[in-house]
Amino acid sequence: MIRTFSYVALSGTLLFSATAAATDDTTQQYINTLTELGYPAPKANELVHIPPTMEDLENASLHPELKRVIRRGYDLFTNTQQLRGENVFNNMNCSSCHMGEGRMPFSAPVWPAAVTLPNYRGKNDHVNNLEERIAGCFTYSMNGKPPEYGSDNMLALSAYHQWLAKGVAMYPEKPIYGRGFPAPDRPAKLSYARGEAAFEENCSVCHGNDGEGLRVGNHTVFPAIWGDMSNNWGAGIVRVFTAAGFIKNNMPLGQPNSLSDQEAWDIAYYMSNQERPQDPRYTGDVKDTLEKTQERFHKHSMYGQARETDGHVLGDHNNTGEKPFLKPDSVRPRTFE
Repeated sequence: MIRTFSYVALSGTLLFSATAAATDDTTQQYINTLTELGYPAPKANELVHIPPTMEDLENASLHPELKRVIRRGYDLFTNTQQLRGENVFNNMNCSSCHMGEGRMPFSAPVWPAAVTLPNYRGKNDHVNNLEERIAGCFTYSMNGKPPEYGSDNMLALSAYHQWLAKGVAMYPEKPIYGRGFPAPDRPAKLSYARGEAAFEENCSVCHGNDGEGLRVGNHTVFPAIWGDMSNNWGAGIVRVFTAAGFIKNNMPLGQPNSLSDQEAWDIAYYMSNQERPQDPRYTGDVKDTLEKTQERFHKHSMYGQARETDGHVLGDHNNTGEKPFLKPDSVRPRTFE
């Protein structure tokens, strides 16, 4: 259900589940929930969408085969580790970053991709479609190799994205409420030492003192946030402002917006100063790679910079983690010439 709002202050009770045929009252409760958790109210004319749930899918008048494919996409999205060793080479699931099954606002909900693509993307300097955007997540965040374009798994993931966008018009003209990981204003100074202390106090209980996360058997409970089992240097969350936005809006788990802006930025800065697998666009030289990627991406990351604590140049290595290759063939330019 889509609405535009011009509310100034909202409060209410906890409510995270809403049907696809949401009423105005349901939408209001949805916003009340978010504002009570510390998120901002929608600005005038912002588009507010309550993504349908999997329960809504069972009640929808869609073909049974389409429902089966969407269920498969949901399963892949929430348990991407089932593709470990083929498409995924770290301990991440799609839902590790896109929380709430990809539905949660201020946690980069994935449904906007289904209604804003194809579109130009500065990261690779060409027009991307939905499958290519998903492929980018596998390439960088999963430190892997995306499913083939048009494959069963890629179709299922695309179908799940589009199911979550049910009812939203293509290329919406209004700003999307809760899109991405909006970061708070950057403080005047970031501190590695403060970030390390805040991480140990607020984050290490789940993600470990060395950022290794927690695995139980083949199941990722808490993802690795640096090191070989985390995303590589090309993932969006290595940008300090992106990490700060994710942390502020979503962490610690179950306590969104409980950290100060300074704490969120300091933790993000500390995390971004830790090593991880090499950027797939690596040319064999970190300075050369930085020169080629800085303007479109790495000007907001610590890649290629000397860590203040020991002078280590971040990303100056050939390590690809568990992945037996550097760059999947999906990372390629597109041209219509």
